[in-house]
Amino acid sequence: MFLRDEGAESPLSRDVRVRASVRVHDDDELHFHDLNEQDKNALANFIWKTDNVELTTVGIDIGSSTSHLMFARVHLQRKTQALSSGFVVVDRKILWKSPILLTPFLPDNTIDAARLKAFIEDAYRAAGLSRADVDSGAVILTGEAIKRTNAEAIAQLFAEESGKFVCASAGHHLECALAAHGSGAVAMSRRTHRTILNVDIGGGTTKFALVENGQVRATCAVAVGGRLLVRDEEGRCVRVDESAQQAAEAVGASLNVGGKPREQDIERIVEALAEVVIGFIRGQAPAGLAKTLLLTEALPMTAPPHWVTFSGGVAEYIFRREAATFGDIALPLADRIGRAFADGRIGATLTDPGHGIRATVIGASQFSVQVSGKTIHISPATPLPLHNVPVVFPAVAPNKDFSAAEVAAEVRAALTRADVNPTQAVAVAIRWHGDPHYSRLRGLAEGLAIALDTAHALPLILMVDGDVGKLVGHILEDELKIGRPVVSIDGIQLKELDYVDIGNIVEPANVVPVVIKSLLFDNQNSVRFSTRKAQ
Repeated sequence: MFLRDEGAESPLSRDVRVRASVRVHDDDELHFHDLNEQDKNALANFIWKTDNVELTTVGIDIGSSTSHLMFARVHLQRKTQALSSGFVVVDRKILWKSPILLTPFLPDNTIDAARLKAFIEDAYRAAGLSRADVDSGAVILTGEAIKRTNAEAIAQLFAEESGKFVCASAGHHLECALAAHGSGAVAMSRRTHRTILNVDIGGGTTKFALVENGQVRATCAVAVGGRLLVRDEEGRCVRVDESAQQAAEAVGASLNVGGKPREQDIERIVEALAEVVIGFIRGQAPAGLAKTLLLTEALPMTAPPHWVTFSGGVAEYIFRREAATFGDIALPLADRIGRAFADGRIGATLTDPGHGIRATVIGASQFSVQVSGKTIHISPATPLPLHNVPVVFPAVAPNKDFSAAEVAAEVRAALTRADVNPTQAVAVAIRWHGDPHYSRLRGLAEGLAIALDTAHALPLILMVDGDVGKLVGHILEDELKIGRPVVSIDGIQLKELDYVDIGNIVEPANVVPVVIKSLLFDNQNSVRFSTRKAQ
C-alpha cells in the first residue's frame, strides 16, 4: 500500500538508522543503549508515524436555508493486529465550528456565491487555518444549492481542492441518509440494535430515515420546514413558500408576500404542517395535505420504531437548545410536534441523538489507499482514471444464491437511496461469501445488467470484496454483451457513503490503485444520548 508522507519532520538520518538497529546478545534481550535521548525520541516518533496518521479535515454544508462548516482533526491507525495495511479512524476531534449562516441569495433567487466565499474565508481565518493546512474535506449541497447554476458557482469556490474534496449534491433520499448519520442515529442504532426513525426538520423540508441495526433501510421527504413562512417585525410576510400556500389553502386561510396574516390563521397553518409530520411518524398513509406535500414515495414501515430522533434546525427547539426566533415558524412547529409525544399520540420514545442543526459531515478521510486483487476485469475503452465515484450498497445477501430479479430490485433501491445523478458514474459494492459457482455469478451479473442502463456511455463499475471480479466482468461483457465499458474490481473493502478514485492499471501486476474517501461524522457525542419526553 502506498502512503503519502504526512509529517513535516525529516526522516531519521543514516547515522541514526545505523545506531537505531538493535543488537541481540546471548541473553536474547534487546538493548538500545547506543542511542542518545534525542535519537530515542526520533525513533519512537518515526515508528509511531508508520502506524498512525493525523489529518485536518473540513465539512461544509450549504443548503436552502442555512450554511455552516466545521473543522476536525482525525486520527487514523493501521490495523496491525489484523496484519493489515489498512487504516481505520480511531479518534476524531472537532477543532472549530462556524456560526450558522442564513444562506445568502441574490435577487434572481440564485445563491450569492461571493458572500458565501467571504463567509468561508472568514471561517478559515477564525479557525486559524489556511487552505494548505486542510488535508481533505467534504462539501454537501442540498435543496436550492444543488440546482445547476448554484452548484456550478459553488464548485468554483473549491476548484483548487477538487482532488482532495468530496463534493456531493444530495437529493432528498441522500439528504435523509446523511442526516441520520450526522445526527448520531445510525451509530446509536448500531450499538443498541434498536430501530430508530430519524426526523430531520430543516427550513424547507422534513427528511425521514428508518434505521435498523445501524443501516438506513428506507427514506422519505415531505415539504414541511421551519422557514416556509417568514415574517418581519411588523408581522408582514417576507417569504411564503409554495408548500406554505398549500397548507393555508387546506385550512381556508390566505397568505401572500407583503400581507399581514391573522395570528389564528398562522396557528392553523402551523398545526396542519405539524400534523403532516406527526402522521408520518405514526406510520399513517399520506392523505390530503400530507399527500400533496410528499416529495418522494411514502415511507414504508412494517413495524413502529423503538425510538424517534430529531435533527435539523427545528430539533434545536424540540430539545430546548434554542430559544431565539427568527421570524419563522420553527418554534411553534417544534412545540406542536413535541406535544404529540407528551400526550401519547406518538408511542415511540423521543430520543436526543446529540446533534441537531449540525447533523452533517465533519469532513472526509482520504488516507485510505487499497490495491485491487489481480483477478479484475477492465474494458479497454474504460476512461481511467475515475474520480469521486459514489459507492452504493445494495442489500444483497452475500452468502446465498443470487436471483437476478432480487439483485436488480436491490440495486435500483440503493441507487434511489443515494440519489445518483444519471450522468455520473457510480460504483456498486457487493459483499461476497461462499464459492464462485457459475449460477451465483450469472445471477449477480444478470441482476446488474437489468438494473443498470446498459446503453450508457459511462462504465459499469462493480467492486466486490471476494475474488470474483474477473469472472463477473467476463459474464457482463462477453456473455451478456452489455453496451458499456465494464470495471469489475475485487479485493476492495468499502462501506456506505464512501467515494472512490480508480487509478490507471499498474503493469505487469495487472492491479489498479483505489483511493477511498470516506465521509466522516461526529458520532462520539451520541454515546451519551438521552431519552426523554418533549416539554
